[in-house]
Amino acid sequence: MLLAGDFGKAQATRCCSENGDQRKNIREKSDINIAALVGNEPVCEGTDNGDLPSYVAVFIEKEVGNDLKSLKKLDKLIEQMTESKMQLEEQVLTVSSEIPKRIQSALKNAEESKQSLNHFLEQESHLFSSIHSHLLTAQPWIEDLGAMINQIEEIERHLAYLKWISQIEELSDNIQQYLMTNNVPEAASTLVSMAELDIKLQESSCTHLLGFMRATVKFWHKILKDKLTSDFEEILAQLHWPFIAPPQSQTVGISRPASAPEIYSNLETLFCQLLKLQTSDELLTEPKQLPEKYSLPVSPSVILPVQIMLTPLQKRFRYHFRGNRQTNVISKPEWYLAQVLMWIGNHTQFLDEKIQPILDKVGSSVNARLEFSRGLMMLVLEKLAADIPCLLYDDSLFCHLVDEVLLFERELHSVHGYPSTFANCMHILSEETCFQRWLTVERKFALQKMDSMLSSEAAWISQYKDITDVDEMKVPDCAETFMTLLLVITDRYKNLPAASRKLQFLELQKDLVDDFRIRLTQVMKEETRASLGFRYCAILNAVNYISTVLADWADNVFFLQLQQAALEVFAENNTLSKLQLGQLASMESSVFDDMINLLERLKHDMLTRQVDHVFREVKDAAKLYKKERWLSLPSQSEQAVMSLSSSACPLLLTLRDRLLQLEQQLCFSLFKIFWQMLVEKLDIYIYQEVSKSRLYVGL
Repeated sequence: MLLAGDFGKAQATRCCSENGDQRKNIREKSDINIAALVGNEPVCEGTDNGDLPSYVAVFIEKEVGNDLKSLKKLDKLIEQMTESKMQLEEQVLTVSSEIPKRIQSALKNAEESKQSLNHFLEQESHLFSSIHSHLLTAQPWIEDLGAMINQIEEIERHLAYLKWISQIEELSDNIQQYLMTNNVPEAASTLVSMAELDIKLQESSCTHLLGFMRATVKFWHKILKDKLTSDFEEILAQLHWPFIAPPQSQTVGISRPASAPEIYSNLETLFCQLLKLQTSDELLTEPKQLPEKYSLPVSPSVILPVQIMLTPLQKRFRYHFRGNRQTNVISKPEWYLAQVLMWIGNHTQFLDEKIQPILDKVGSSVNARLEFSRGLMMLVLEKLAADIPCLLYDDSLFCHLVDEVLLFERELHSVHGYPSTFANCMHILSEETCFQRWLTVERKFALQKMDSMLSSEAAWISQYKDITDVDEMKVPDCAETFMTLLLVITDRYKNLPAASRKLQFLELQKDLVDDFRIRLTQVMKEETRASLGFRYCAILNAVNYISTVLADWADNVFFLQLQQAALEVFAENNTLSKLQLGQLASMESSVFDDMINLLERLKHDMLTRQVDHVFREVKDAAKLYKKERWLSLPSQSEQAVMSLSSSACPLLLTLRDRLLQLEQQLCFSLFKIFWQMLVEKLDIYIYQEVSKSRLYVGL
């Protein structure tokens, strides 16, 4: 690399043909354009003003180097540097001329802003003093106007209050005028308007106005209700209401057949007028409700005309089934339950044919028959709620009551179409104390039934042993009776309103299945020595039958719904793992899986014991055949007819007898599993022991 001081000498040595003037011009141009060079080329890291000559030397070395021909580039390079220098000078001149102007403009703007701000501050001070002075002047006016506004608002409230009173009195006067002219329908319609006003005023804090409104509604409601009720009861009496006799023997009490249309017309008119009083009746009458512990569903009051129709039946019910009457026997709940069912049946035709069309005509969604049944059902619920505490700890009476209630519920829903969403007897039985007692009694009687069925002489005999088509499962009587017991328990609790109560009964059923399995295991252990005996096979058939039935029940809609309910309960309580919850949710498992697994394990153990027993007998019978020499036997060519080895006969006879015996005593599915397990063991035995032993003896 050339140093800056040696630059001229190097050029003189390398380019002798160049004259001194050219070298001088080059040096001058190079010195002039050093600044341009520094401006256009990036300076190496660490280069400062003191290193500028060395940087120039590096730049020349880079652009020219040792190649003499590269000197031709110098003119072009000097031109570029000169042009860059001029551009930089122009930029410096431009910036130096624009900056003072910008500074001057900014200072001018700042001065103007300061003047404007001072002007605004002066205006603000002036306005503030003006406003303050105005407020001081207007303060007395504000106080006077406020007092006047308060007076106006109070007067408006008084005026509104008086308007309400005037409106109430006007409606009251109208009702009075309609009653004086015997225009009951218009009076009833006006009372409806008054009741609607009462409802609108419920949010008002004017207690005296509310009291006046309610008293007025109550006054006219009583007058109209008494009048219409009297007329309505008179019409019902002409129809011989209520109908005590069955529908087949009913004769409508109409003395003159020609007056029947008039009676039914009056019935319709009075029914509609009473229906108009429903709104005011609901305002004034608190519906009878049983205590909250029974968790009855919320339901509206029975419509007023049906209430009046129910009145004579309610009197009869209370007369016969309350107090010291001979018909009020706590041990005979079937008496009042049957009476209510009979009343519903006796009046169904009349309600469907005469009352329902009236309701349809006025656009009501009420079902006359169900409304009538709902009113009678409240009598039953009140009676049950009063009687159950008296017999709660008498197992016999309590169990009888539950049985009769369940029969009543079944007929009420199936025959009379009473919805399960309405208040019913199952709500009373679901009350905590009563329900726990029901569970206890149910468990007690189920265990007693299990004891009796297992101790019966026919416990292990199939009821259908003589009927081949029916007796495919070869189910012993005790297993059949036990599953019937579980099915009956299911029918008894399936109509309970709460899923949590159903789940408690399901746990009871699972406990009973487990208890029955343990009992079967105990009996099986007593029969272990006779594993091919009749009783042992009957136990095995029973285990198989119970497992099969439970697997079928797992796919039943009712138990699938219980599975979903159990899933929700388990998820809330975090009593199951995520895997178990997932299996329940995906229906991979069922509510009976635990019981089925235990039964299947017991079945497999019992089958294994039978297979081992037969296998031992076959092995004992195969000893002679096992010792026989194959090489001593005549060849096939020496025998005219192939025959069975005499030593193999005991083995095959034993196998035949045991298979025949078990085929007759086990159901087909169990026998199939048995012979497959046995054949698998025999295959291994014959191949590994008999064949090898005979070959070894022969050798």
